[in-house]
Amino acid sequence: MARTIWKGALNFGLVNVPVGVYPATQDKTIHFNQFQEGTSDRIRYKKINERTGEEVPGPQIVKGFDLGGGEYVLLTEDELGAAEPERSRLIEITDFVDLDQIDPVYYRSTYYLAPEGDAANKAYALLRQVMRDANKVAIGTFVMRNKEYPVAIRPDDDVLKLETMYFADEIRSPAKELPELPDAAEVSEREVKMAGLLLESMESDWDPSKYRDTHREKVEALIDEKRQGHEIVVGAEAAPASTKVVDLMEVLSASIESVKANQMTATPKGSPKPAAAKRAPGKPPTPIKAAGKATKAKAPARRKAS
Repeated sequence: MARTIWKGALNFGLVNVPVGVYPATQDKTIHFNQFQEGTSDRIRYKKINERTGEEVPGPQIVKGFDLGGGEYVLLTEDELGAAEPERSRLIEITDFVDLDQIDPVYYRSTYYLAPEGDAANKAYALLRQVMRDANKVAIGTFVMRNKEYPVAIRPDDDVLKLETMYFADEIRSPAKELPELPDAAEVSEREVKMAGLLLESMESDWDPSKYRDTHREKVEALIDEKRQGHEIVVGAEAAPASTKVVDLMEVLSASIESVKANQMTATPKGSPKPAAAKRAPGKPPTPIKAAGKATKAKAPARRKAS
């Protein structure tokens, strides 16, 4: 069960709703420790004075802002603390806007808001329903872990979701940051229609369970094989063949035919899923051969190239 990472109140008008903030997602990235090869000795990092080569204890370390040219402004933790946002237990709603007015590029992370205590249930349910009926999102500010965020609070069927957001000046302008972008006039009306047909042929309902972290699954399989004492033989991956696009219309037409053919041969709805996922084109399987009954090494062994 998720644990609260912040407790306070959601305020709109004169109504205060006691709420708790809960993480809506979990990171399943596989993390590794580092060892010296051939040993079980962990690798540690130390904070070293680059001039003397001596380790510096934490209390003696200050932060510096680089002004360029080797000049820095040094600040202590107390000095930085004076600039921290005032700690608040209140999420103050200042505006209600249409959901489709917010570009998703502004969103940082998603959290769940839940009522804290039975007394908050009615006000929480009222706010959730009125926002849902009006298709509105609440905008406010929120201080968490000594950082202030603009937030968007959007209603779902069961819960209010809090999205921490970037400030406007944190969003990069594509016109300034990217190379020259193509003009719409570069494509013909016929090409637009054909691309539209390709889009229609690939339409489906959103099903997040269709998408899996195949890289994590492969790493987990490698870990399991190594744990059992098997040797990992890494084969050379074939480079994907390059495609020379001569006629965009020809490529679009071939794409539509390919999608139709795949749909005709797809597993019928309700049929059991295959035991293994399909490999990406051009990527051969990683062969794994048993190395017999191997003794366990003190530290992870390196992969052996075939």
